Amino acid sequence: MSSAGEKPEIDAPVGPAPSTLEVTDITVGDGPEAGPRSTVNVHYLGVEYDTGEEFDSSWNRGQSINFPLTSLIAGWQQGIPGMKVGGRRRLVVPPALAYGPAGGGHRLSGKTLIFVIDLLGVS
Repeated sequence: MSSAGEKPEIDAPVGPAPSTLEVTDITVGDGPEAGPRSTVNVHYLGVEYDTGEEFDSSWNRGQSINFPLTSLIAGWQQGIPGMKVGGRRRLVVPPALAYGPAGGGHRLSGKTLIFVIDLLGVS
């Protein structure tokens, strides 16, 4: 994996997709900690678990994003609190914590998603 600050590469997962949220710290930050109601400034990469296809990346747009955690998918709401600024975390998010079951109306409904997130700031 790339170091924090650079666009990560996600290795193809092995085995079936998990049914629960998986949270893995790649790099533990040493800055302020994100809480459940924080607004977070992040760089992130998202890929589909089954295909490994990238569906979104803030790195590709050349700028980080700033969001209140409460407005994001449940997998982020559960997976980011406790993360510290300067850290990089991998989330494997099952459909129930992402965009819901297949047929839910979103192009990613029914899919398990992998995110690698660099936490740049919290407020």
